[in-house]
Amino acid sequence: MVPGADSGRFTVAVRTVDGAVVVQLAGELDHDTAQPLRQALDEAVTPGGRLLVDLTHLGFCDSTGLNVLLHGRLAAREAGAGLELVGLRGSVARMFRITGADGVFPVHADVEQALTGPGGPPGRHPV
Repeated sequence: MVPGADSGRFTVAVRTVDGAVVVQLAGELDHDTAQPLRQALDEAVTPGGRLLVDLTHLGFCDSTGLNVLLHGRLAAREAGAGLELVGLRGSVARMFRITGADGVFPVHADVEQALTGPGGPPGRHPV
């Protein structure tokens, strides 16, 4: 079980899997909880690296959270790295669809698919 997934409390967990840094989010990402994500993304971006942001257990994301992810994408790009999203679901997926942000990031169903499959589903733009 992912801490924070059921309580709504926002958590960020960072791990390395097969050479990619996986930033796993859980709970509710909004203006009041965005700073830990900003910090985690700043620390996780490495030149030429691959960053997977796992949203599987994220129950809510507002415009501040989206903005943090978009800035993280730009920072990764400037470092020659990639930032990809994993596990868009429910209201979070809807928000990404409505804003068009799901077309800006490579999106994968889960971490395993991101690590073993080609660059994501058709129609997604590369980083």
